[in-house]
Amino acid sequence: MKKIAFAGTDGRTLLCALVVSTATSDNYPERFQGVVVRGTPSMPKFCEIMNWPVDFIPTAGNSVNAYAEAIIEAVRDGKIDYVVPMPEALLFDGLVDAMEAAGFGDRIIGLIQTAAFIEGDKIKCKELCQEAGIPVAASWSMADAQDYQSILATSLDYIQEYGGAVLKYPYSAGGKGARIILNSWEIREVYDTLIKDYKPSYKKMFGSKQTWPLLIESLMSGVEISFTILVDKNGNYQILPTALDYPERFEGPASKDNPITGGMGAVSPHPMETTELIEMAGEAIAKPLICKMKEKGYLRPCILYPGCFVSLDPFKRPTKIRVSEINIRPGEPEAQPVVRRLRNTGALIKAALEGNLHEVEPEVRSDQIAMCCGLVTGPGGPDGQKGYPWSCTKGEPVEIDFKYIKKKGIQVIPSAMACSTEDDTLMSDGTRVAWMNANVSVKPNESCGEVAERFRNKLLATYDNGKIRVIPRENQEGNRLALRRDIGFHYFKAEEIFPA
Repeated sequence: MKKIAFAGTDGRTLLCALVVSTATSDNYPERFQGVVVRGTPSMPKFCEIMNWPVDFIPTAGNSVNAYAEAIIEAVRDGKIDYVVPMPEALLFDGLVDAMEAAGFGDRIIGLIQTAAFIEGDKIKCKELCQEAGIPVAASWSMADAQDYQSILATSLDYIQEYGGAVLKYPYSAGGKGARIILNSWEIREVYDTLIKDYKPSYKKMFGSKQTWPLLIESLMSGVEISFTILVDKNGNYQILPTALDYPERFEGPASKDNPITGGMGAVSPHPMETTELIEMAGEAIAKPLICKMKEKGYLRPCILYPGCFVSLDPFKRPTKIRVSEINIRPGEPEAQPVVRRLRNTGALIKAALEGNLHEVEPEVRSDQIAMCCGLVTGPGGPDGQKGYPWSCTKGEPVEIDFKYIKKKGIQVIPSAMACSTEDDTLMSDGTRVAWMNANVSVKPNESCGEVAERFRNKLLATYDNGKIRVIPRENQEGNRLALRRDIGFHYFKAEEIFPA
């Protein structure tokens, strides 16, 4: 039995390991064991309570060196066969390079440090896409983030020509670095907020006298869709099921009061997914990108995760696709509903590392939809915290009715959750505390919209009835957790827009 490790500390790490251990394939009989490298203190406790067959490899710390030492030792000892890093920081800091130096480069999925700019530097990524002929925003430019007058002029031009502009901090920002401007009144406020958020990072990287690179894009319209592309060392690839992310903190469009977060939930498949769309993504993005990576010497087993805008015709057929940015690891939380719909994740990972990915098709539960709903720290606390994604209260007990969630077929995955060393009490560690995941089958005579609405209400009822709570210090009967109530609503919305 091959042991596949997922390195990191977020929910997708544990969920992927669990799915690898438990999913059964109709076409690929080999069994796999899922392992988590590092994880969080609450994860082993969850696995004990739920009897989940997941092993854990501890690390001495959260640095790339600590991960590398633990992984290399585990590979040498036969505790793991393959590893998939989940946080992009591990790739930026050279985990793959360390594995290659130790002679285990054929055991890890991910790009080396010199190729990690594909996610880590959005301006260089735009240039790579331009070289490869991959469609991006109609217009984009680099500016000095300290030069407001230049940014003002470009933003006004883009608003006039394209209906809006997007300012992007071009380096790693956990999915929070893009700021949308829809009219002239918003320019100064959006600019000031971005500078306030990233000034410390800019100063650390460049000081005060050098240029602070800022990416400005013309606003792209259409439907946002991301594609998870698994690639092997020979350039063969498979596009996994799509997902719809809910990145804004609240329902409605992003704004200064409704910021882009690390993700509040996701559903799979994307309500606009079609066979034609997957084919278009392969031809317009995957093939030219992989070809260019091979030409430049960047190609190795990896995960590419391009975020795109897609235009559609009245019959939901794609007419145009454009890349907004490209990540080099699975999305969070998008990876959670995606992997829950796959029966052969282990076989796909093994094939990517062995170079025969063209022989292993994704085995998708095509009759199911999957939902992932984030439970985050809400407002309140001793210092009047605003809640996620701003200031968060920490150290409050987590209460979960495990019997109820198991009966309802709901899977709770811990994320920012600690575990007391004294009495094993689960404690909130702030930010995104946990995820609720579940799958549901759609029968031939049912619509995805109808099923998703019933399904969504089941997840909401779990929260509304207090079956999972973070108990506030000031109110033992309350619930510090918060969530978005529209996760999954877009299946119904898509059927409204495209009734045919």
